[in-house]
Amino acid sequence: MLKKGLRNQYTKLRLSMDPETLDKASLSIANQLLKIPVWDHQYYHLFLQIAEKKEIDTSYILTLLQGRDKDVVIPRMGDQNQLQHILLTDSTKLVKNKWNIPEPVKGLQVPVEDIDVVFIPLLAFDTRGHRVGYGKGFYDIFLAACRPETVKIGLSLFEATPLISDVQKTDIPLDYCVTPEKIYDFTS
Repeated sequence: MLKKGLRNQYTKLRLSMDPETLDKASLSIANQLLKIPVWDHQYYHLFLQIAEKKEIDTSYILTLLQGRDKDVVIPRMGDQNQLQHILLTDSTKLVKNKWNIPEPVKGLQVPVEDIDVVFIPLLAFDTRGHRVGYGKGFYDIFLAACRPETVKIGLSLFEATPLISDVQKTDIPLDYCVTPEKIYDFTS
């Protein structure tokens, strides 16, 4: 299926979820992440939930990371579809941008090459590790700049679709995708 069709289909599915189901799914995803061998790293890039779009509530993952004394890096939208990567601290002030994405007002920027693990928002993904995002390319640009060994983990409320038929050369595949029910491992 084409990305546009998947984007429409999974946006509708997500928006139809009730708050309790979304919360349970978010907690299940966080618990599933504990089974992946990525907890010996230091810098973890984590997106913050767009509540209006019923994205995964990443506060559970944030609690896991902070409980393990990890450095959490959160994105801020920059110019030309570039993300800035800001270290989350106790004094970080968050505001919602024009897309309702909570992001830091200011803070210490972390170089892309320091980031070890990236948790990636998505609408859908396929059985080969390709994903469908919102279509602006922010994460494609970011992931292309990461070190080859940076672990890329998609977070999805739904299971894999068989095939995304319009994958581009610039699309960076995932290493893992985690759903409430399953871990998809694309590393082997």
